[in-house]
Amino acid sequence: KAPGDNVESRDIHVSALLVAMSGFGRGGRGAELLKALQNPPRKPGEPTKKQDEEQAGTNGHTQQPSGVPGQKTAVQPAAGMGRAALFMQQVRPPQQKQQPSPPQQRQSPETPAKYDISKTMGTSGSSVLLRTNYIALQTKTEGVYQYAVSFEPEVESKNMRFKMITEHKNVIGNSRAFDGSILYLPIMITEKGQKLTLNSVRPTDGATININITLVKILKHSDCVHLFNVILKRIMRILEMNQIGRNYYDPHHPIGVPQHKLEIWPGYVNTIQHYDGGLLLMLDVSHRVLRTDTVLDFFYELYSKNKSKFQEEATRQLVGCIVLTRYNNRTYRVDDIAWDKNPLSSFVSSNGTSISFIDYYKQAYQLNVEDTEQPLLIHRPKIKTGGDLRKEEQDQVICLIPELCCMTGLTDIARADFRVMKDIASHTRLTPMAREACFKKFVENVHSNPKANEELTNWGLKLDINTMEAQGRCLIQEKIFFRDTSVLAGSHADWGRDSVTNTVISAVALQSWLLVFTKRDQSKALDFLHSLKRISSSMGIKVADPKVAELPDDRIDTYLRAMRPEINPQLQIIVAIFPTSRDDRYAAFKKLCCIEKPIPSQAINAKTISNQQRLKSVTQKIALQINCKLGGELWAVDIPLKSLMVIGIDVYHDASRGKKSIAGFVASVSPHMTRWYSRVVMQSRGEELVHGLKLCLQAAMKKFHEVNGSLPEKIIVFRDGVGDGDMRMVSDFEVPQFFEGFSMFGADYKPKFSVVVVQKRVNARMMSVKQKLENPPPGTILDNAITKRGWYDYYLVSQHVTQGTVTPTHYMVVHDGTSLKPDHMQRLTYKLTHLYYNWPGTVRVPAPCQYAHKLAYLVGQSLHTDPSLQLSDRLYYL
Repeated sequence: KAPGDNVESRDIHVSALLVAMSGFGRGGRGAELLKALQNPPRKPGEPTKKQDEEQAGTNGHTQQPSGVPGQKTAVQPAAGMGRAALFMQQVRPPQQKQQPSPPQQRQSPETPAKYDISKTMGTSGSSVLLRTNYIALQTKTEGVYQYAVSFEPEVESKNMRFKMITEHKNVIGNSRAFDGSILYLPIMITEKGQKLTLNSVRPTDGATININITLVKILKHSDCVHLFNVILKRIMRILEMNQIGRNYYDPHHPIGVPQHKLEIWPGYVNTIQHYDGGLLLMLDVSHRVLRTDTVLDFFYELYSKNKSKFQEEATRQLVGCIVLTRYNNRTYRVDDIAWDKNPLSSFVSSNGTSISFIDYYKQAYQLNVEDTEQPLLIHRPKIKTGGDLRKEEQDQVICLIPELCCMTGLTDIARADFRVMKDIASHTRLTPMAREACFKKFVENVHSNPKANEELTNWGLKLDINTMEAQGRCLIQEKIFFRDTSVLAGSHADWGRDSVTNTVISAVALQSWLLVFTKRDQSKALDFLHSLKRISSSMGIKVADPKVAELPDDRIDTYLRAMRPEINPQLQIIVAIFPTSRDDRYAAFKKLCCIEKPIPSQAINAKTISNQQRLKSVTQKIALQINCKLGGELWAVDIPLKSLMVIGIDVYHDASRGKKSIAGFVASVSPHMTRWYSRVVMQSRGEELVHGLKLCLQAAMKKFHEVNGSLPEKIIVFRDGVGDGDMRMVSDFEVPQFFEGFSMFGADYKPKFSVVVVQKRVNARMMSVKQKLENPPPGTILDNAITKRGWYDYYLVSQHVTQGTVTPTHYMVVHDGTSLKPDHMQRLTYKLTHLYYNWPGTVRVPAPCQYAHKLAYLVGQSLHTDPSLQLSDRLYYL
């Protein structure tokens, strides 16, 4: 930590905003808090104007500027982020304006409802003992003492306030958390209402400063979660773990992968939170993949391959990447490359003197820069503004020297290399037993380190030595229905063999279709065609001979010129075989078939059909895909609920178009959830939540009425792509849009309605306790112990995993108006994971969410605009 970079102050400042008494104006001064304590309580119905203005403006909390020198410097080096306070994020208070609550709407998770956990737990299925990655934190004290601190005369500098408080360790003790105006201690140093005055001398002018400390309240442990997380960060630093992003990694024990010039840092993801099982530490293993070559090495390699377009290619490949500076173990995003600057260029330091980059790194880090002609990398720090979006501060940049920066992550070429990914996975995909060993190692390190153990003990905390066990349930296997028969999904929830040997529910005969391929792929195309006609009969699909278009070359224009004249109302689908995988050619093909001349389309990479041993299995999957795209239905599960519509929503952020967001909306229109209606909504940059829900909903309900002759009586929305911070927005913004959409069908139409948020990117782990720890079977439910207190949520393992440790999917019911029992909601969720037609097995999320993801990805990655509505009742995006 460089001078002036008080990490603790930023963490504690957020803590103060979360737990400080509502309505007390701080203004960066404890004196205002004391003044507020002396005011009589406001009577109901008699608000004072001043309090109203404060709450409407800042919710009673304001944040002082950091006051760090050098704030106006235009170009600065990455000096250990000593100036990080310049970019401190301003904490925005919760919005006061509330949306009108629709009927039967439960409270948002951010304001937890008084849910009784016994009413959100299911009972069906067989009992399973599970080991989790949560560790109980025992508390031995009454709570945490919150004090208001004021300085007389005023001390503007936060760093000076920290220094003065630290001088009185003999009174306040070694364990403390201070944000400049509010002090948290594990001990009581003064009685409530009494003022303790300490004296310090300000070194800048020799003035005597009186520090007034008054006890405000004793916080319960449940109100100190953020404070405990700050303490956890201190412990990670005591254990010599380095923070990269949000997680902590061990740079002292890297795992080398020299054959690929890679290095893997082991680390941990951890956080403390109150759950239904009490105060728990969530702990999981994380790995950071680093490259041993520097950015300068990358430049040299790129220059040797393409000298004429070196700058253009370097900018294209490097901008947006993350680099690591090993001299301070910090990561930076590359926003630009300054080709007109080099290490000999100068900048104005914080003390006002001019110094070159090469001299600065020599003096600050004792690093010698060899190449004085290399360009500099530009990083523009992001700050939070008053809105929801993050915006770049244009006059603040950090310049980095490529020679001192290491590449992080993997290139697209490396990701496509099976050997690279296999070698990395051998170190990062941990079995349940290996993962549990890492958890025990962490606990041992904390208990064996005197400083870390002392930090916990001083705050009255003790970490259990074992991870928590919980009682889960395994749901029964689902029955998969085909047209003439049914089969059980099996213990691995995989019916791949049955899907190609049984007749599909609804087969669409392939009578008029176009097959396009290049001359060099002629033999592969003919082999594929013969295989398709041979295997389709077993699935009940009739395949006629296609119209063939053999092309002389694989240029994009050649493909498009061959396809356009052949598209007519009688043509069912275009199947194009491409010699190689090219994003631009695929995008052009999809734009033609999804926008310009809407028609179902199927793209095939010639490499996938070149292996004769695998040709049959590949062709079977393609045949099923084609049948789906033509409107066919493959298989079904038993859905007992009648007149039910299930909706899936997911969002994709299109980086190529200014990070415009595309929301995929997919709704079921058949009783057995085998037919779907799809729409997309284009959104402005960085906007995660959907705006155009009403239009999508109205169109889907009209389609439902067209198919079933009535409107749905029950509607359940599975909303993917939402973090914990956006729960209130889903409840307060999206849910009312649905109710407004219902009103369009008459005042008497009031369907039962629920919204379930689906979270795939969670750190929770569940392991089945048997003779040894194993991955739990598909259908395993956990709805206690690690579920969030006051919320209606559950974890579900729906997929079978053969490598590593399975990650469950987290489901949170943020609006419950269908009155379904927890058992029924959980069973329905699991049933829906069986209905994704691109895989004859269960998937991690309900099928409508996966369909919405595929749709949003296609539009965001290739189309960049709304697809034709003529295809909305087909799964054309599989």
